[in-house]
Amino acid sequence: MINMKQLTRAEEQIMQVLWQLEKAFVKDIVKEMQRPRPAYNTVSTIVRILEKKDFVGYKAFGKSHEYFAIISKADYRKSQFGGFVKNYFEDSYQSLASFFTREENLSLKELEEIQKLIAKEIKKKKDQS
Repeated sequence: MINMKQLTRAEEQIMQVLWQLEKAFVKDIVKEMQRPRPAYNTVSTIVRILEKKDFVGYKAFGKSHEYFAIISKADYRKSQFGGFVKNYFEDSYQSLASFFTREENLSLKELEEIQKLIAKEIKKKKDQS
C-alpha cells in the first residue's frame, strides 16, 4: 500500500481542482472553487504547502507559477482508502463490505451490481493463477 501524508480538507479541495484541470495558475484554481471562494492569498499559501508536501509541482513563467499534481488522484485515493479500512474496519475488507450491505440500505439492484463486479474480479484472479 502507498504510504503518503493525509491532506487537510482545504488542501484536498485544491487538489480536486488541480486533478480536474491538470495544470493551473492560482487564479484558475480560485475560479474553479465553490462559492464562497477562498481568497487568492489563501489558495496561494495552500498550494505552496502542497508543494512542500510533494503533492504539487510547478513550472515558472517569470514571477507566475503554473501548478500541476505530482500525486495522482488514484494513488491518493488508494492510500487514503487503505488507511480508512485499517482504522475503521480492522483492516478487513469483508467488514467494510458487511457494513455497506447492512448500514447503507443498498437497493437490490445496487447489491446485484456489486455482486457482478466481485464475480468478475474473482474470475480474473482465477484466470491469472
